[in-house]
Amino acid sequence: MKRPLLELTDAGLYCEQGDFFIDPWKPRGTAVITHAHADHSRYGAEQYLAHHHSLPFMRHRLGKSAPLSGVEYGETVERNGVTVSLHPAGHILGSAQVRVEYRGEIWVVSGDYKVLPDASCAPFEPVRCHHFITEATFALPIYRWQPDEVIFQEIRAWWEKNRAEGKTSLLYAYALGKAQRILQAFAETAPGPIGVHGAVLPYLSGYRAAGIALPEVLSANAKHAPILRGEGLIIAPPSAASSPWTRKFAPHSQAFASGWMRVRGKRRRRTLDRGFVLSDHADWPGLLEAISATGAEMVSATHGATRALVRYLNETGIPAKPLETPFTGEDGTSDQEEGRS
Repeated sequence: MKRPLLELTDAGLYCEQGDFFIDPWKPRGTAVITHAHADHSRYGAEQYLAHHHSLPFMRHRLGKSAPLSGVEYGETVERNGVTVSLHPAGHILGSAQVRVEYRGEIWVVSGDYKVLPDASCAPFEPVRCHHFITEATFALPIYRWQPDEVIFQEIRAWWEKNRAEGKTSLLYAYALGKAQRILQAFAETAPGPIGVHGAVLPYLSGYRAAGIALPEVLSANAKHAPILRGEGLIIAPPSAASSPWTRKFAPHSQAFASGWMRVRGKRRRRTLDRGFVLSDHADWPGLLEAISATGAEMVSATHGATRALVRYLNETGIPAKPLETPFTGEDGTSDQEEGRS
């Protein structure tokens, strides 16, 4: 029986022919990384390979001495006859799909991705392959996203309403990716001052260095609280919600930007004033579009509504199976982009 090009081990997806892992969740030799979120980029590998825009974020998480190597999209790396290349995933800055080719057989690992474009990262590019490993975070027909400009106008209107009522606008969004995507929307014009939580600050320089336009921001601390209180938009990680940190900005209105806000019960359980449906993952139509564009003969689905997606694909004539991994996607309750800190 022919050996699979990628196999799931107790440490992650492994390519024996090339002797490397993709997003391993245990310390292993060579790790090819799809993106810099903490559930995909973990400590302990002997060597890391990622898109060069991911390196500043990985250094922040893994330490300045982490053995990192960066490549461009489409650049090939050869390992024992296996050709590896990275291709835009559209998830966050530097996010990539991993294309693995060996003796004419091609596998693609999507990592996390979205099909709808946004101005803060390179847009998703489908890659033709024989076997596609896709995420399934929002793999249910209920999940359908609106264009960014619609959501950002909703955020602006909420912010302006809060200012008129003398309230600070506290918007919770993941510290790496979502926060910068929202900031970019206000790069040219903003109704008032913008502050960011300390967890967001370390990632701004990497975006600016990549040429992503971001507005000037204040650190959301006690020093700047008088400037931001009642006027500003403050972007903070979900872990800051209803914490003592928020008191310095009272009175305030709290909102969360996440794909999970498509389900009203999620918002109620988090005691939020508003929920904005904004995700860095593909919605249901986006998943189906991406899968179809690969032309894959086999699809494996990981993290999320895998069973629903697999069942649908099999019923429509695309062979598919679930692939169990510890990746969390956008879970809406914990803050994986901060390493759960």
